[in-house]
Amino acid sequence: MEHSQWADRGQLLQLDPPEGTSQAGCVGVSRLGSMQLSGNQFSIWVQLRGGSWVEAKEGRFRLRQGEWIALEKDSKPTVQSDRYGTCIGLTLGPDALKAMARFSEAGLYAGRGRLSRRDARITLRLWREAAARVAPSTHDVTWLRPVLLHLAGIQQDMASRIPRCPGRSRSRKRQVFGRLQRARLYLEGNCDRVVRISELAELTSFSSWYFSKTFHSLYEESPQAASARMRLEHAADLLTSTTMMIGEVAAASGFDNCCSFARAFRARFGLSATRYRSAAMSSRADSAKSLGAGRKAMVRVGT
Repeated sequence: MEHSQWADRGQLLQLDPPEGTSQAGCVGVSRLGSMQLSGNQFSIWVQLRGGSWVEAKEGRFRLRQGEWIALEKDSKPTVQSDRYGTCIGLTLGPDALKAMARFSEAGLYAGRGRLSRRDARITLRLWREAAARVAPSTHDVTWLRPVLLHLAGIQQDMASRIPRCPGRSRSRKRQVFGRLQRARLYLEGNCDRVVRISELAELTSFSSWYFSKTFHSLYEESPQAASARMRLEHAADLLTSTTMMIGEVAAASGFDNCCSFARAFRARFGLSATRYRSAAMSSRADSAKSLGAGRKAMVRVGT
């Protein structure tokens, strides 16, 4: 597999690395380009500008500028950039993950989050340096070490929960954490419906009882509470980023009727969905006015 592959201007690439390679590489999508990973590869993606859609075994996700997402080996994601988007990524097959474990105690786990502008710039620089290097052999991934360590550092806050996982050894704790992170990501990727505990238990290969107990001890909320919170946060995002009717937002967030949605939304955010949308629109209008006034002042100073 080449160490840098890019899908641009509507191009579709399907990556399936051959047997006997390190199965590691630098990848990217931009300007309506899309990429599908069909092999057994862990992947992590960083949105540099614009937005992208990610569809994987864990669900469907919207990536905005400054956000990242990491997906497990059998996720087989398809990543598609929007018209103005640029998204870079790394793919790591089984050999690459084992090699990473040899040169670093830090690991990479499924999940998603945000990174600062500084971290985004560093990620892009290290990604470019890795893409420009030639691996000494098909099983050597030391050329990826700087960018992998940087990405592991970005996940440090998330990974700080590992000691709270059950298990006698650190490797067992990390294994449990990885499975629970994937389940949490699954909840985020399925915010349009109510997810059953049995689904999450099957995904993690735990019993329903063990999964619920371990999830609560790690994240300090039950899977049901986490699902409800994420669905309401998804609804809030739809209210501020789309023109969907309130009933449509409720249905798209997994609520059977508008009444139950209205009660849950008010309990979560302290105001109705209608007032929440109005407040967000007013805030954006005020910000736009302030920005416009600032630009006019700069023009006057320049003249």
